[in-house]
Amino acid sequence: MKKLLTCIFFSVVCAGGFAQTKGTVTVVKDPLIDSLIEKRLELSKKTAPSTVKRGGALVAQMGFRVQVFYGSDRRQTFREQARFKAAYPKLNTYITYKEPNYYLRVGDFRTRLEAQRLMNELRKSFPTLFIFREKINAPALDSNNND
Repeated sequence: MKKLLTCIFFSVVCAGGFAQTKGTVTVVKDPLIDSLIEKRLELSKKTAPSTVKRGGALVAQMGFRVQVFYGSDRRQTFREQARFKAAYPKLNTYITYKEPNYYLRVGDFRTRLEAQRLMNELRKSFPTLFIFREKINAPALDSNNND
């Protein structure tokens, strides 16, 4: 009988010790977190940077560019850009850097066929040519149409 009462006593004490009680949660955080969250919300409300032509039309879209040169020497990349611009002043050129190389890509072509035509034309002057699909700026539309 003593053992039974002792077991009951210990089970009541243990059950009371493990019982959950209602309480409050205290959050400890750096006050800069709130300011970072506010800045992130402001940035997400702004539109992504894109090219806007006259008339306010959004003209960034997926298309094709021809890679004319790539290498790790920055000066050589700019020399190749100048050489290309001398031969084709109307085509846009874009230099990007992805470690460890610089990439010179040209044109804003809507179709792969247009990019292929330029690539065939450039094959004699530039030995390493590739076509890449990426976000392009649509060509400027002629606003002086007399149709």
